[in-house]
Amino acid sequence: MRSTFGMGLALWAVVQATAGAAQEFPVTVTHAFGATVVEEAPVRVASVGWANHEVPLALGIVPVGFARASWGDDDGDGLLPWVTERLEALGAEAPVLFDEGDGIDFEAVASTNPDVILAAYSGISQSDYETLSRIAPVIAYPDAAWTTTWREMMSQNAAGLGMAEEGAALVADIEGRIAKAVAGYPELRGKTGMFVTHLDIRDLSTIGFYADADQRVQFLTDLGMETPQAVREASEAGKYSGRVSTERIDLFNDVDLVVTYGDEARLAEMSDNALIARFPAIARGSVVLLANDPMGTAANPTPLSIDYVLDDYLGRLAEAAARAGE
Repeated sequence: MRSTFGMGLALWAVVQATAGAAQEFPVTVTHAFGATVVEEAPVRVASVGWANHEVPLALGIVPVGFARASWGDDDGDGLLPWVTERLEALGAEAPVLFDEGDGIDFEAVASTNPDVILAAYSGISQSDYETLSRIAPVIAYPDAAWTTTWREMMSQNAAGLGMAEEGAALVADIEGRIAKAVAGYPELRGKTGMFVTHLDIRDLSTIGFYADADQRVQFLTDLGMETPQAVREASEAGKYSGRVSTERIDLFNDVDLVVTYGDEARLAEMSDNALIARFPAIARGSVVLLANDPMGTAANPTPLSIDYVLDDYLGRLAEAAARAGE
């Protein structure tokens, strides 16, 4: 997989180029729970939820604490590889890691004495927000839980740091590299991709999928693909996932390829089911299987992970797209 070290230096160059453009304080950030005022430039930054810490890291700020990685952490140190590389590039050690296996560890967050808490991509509730707000100002998601795009994650969190312009520059930088990489895979243009949540042989009565509000699906769009009409129609507003009865599997005849979590053995077991076998993409093997590894994790894109997996992910999608045309 591609190293993010070069990307980290590129991001830092962008930040340095816009270093004089930081916002004046106080700053106000609106979100699903109202508005948060950050009175002074935060020095001690903490985050909860998924990958919010990557925004300050990309902007050259080392957080005092963030959530321990629970998926795709090959060496069990609680850090994903692109985060480790970014910390090394900044000459920093790992900060406090919060264990969110049973929800937010409020005491651990409070122990880091943060000036601001980033949670733009998370599932925090109103109660969580209120509790966290007693610790420090909280930057919550703009609309609904777990529907924040990586672009929104960066812009929302960067605004809370008083670095809105730097955040916008970083988004543009990443978008440019995505566009350059995608140009090498014209076979993906216009192909429809469905992201199935998990292959679960214990319950074949329904098919779970990530909705068009989920950034895994939106990342496929970034990579030149389209969301199938059936997925758009079955997606509920504000929901990041949905389910459809397997008896209605014919709805997905317009799906060119499927991305999902699982292995070849699980896919073979699924394909033996009479209803699943009617799913054209699965029947012809137009499937990208993701494991509990960095690739599987980064299919849910984040500011630092995109470069790490971009070329490999595009290559696997292209292979599945080729099978769709056989």
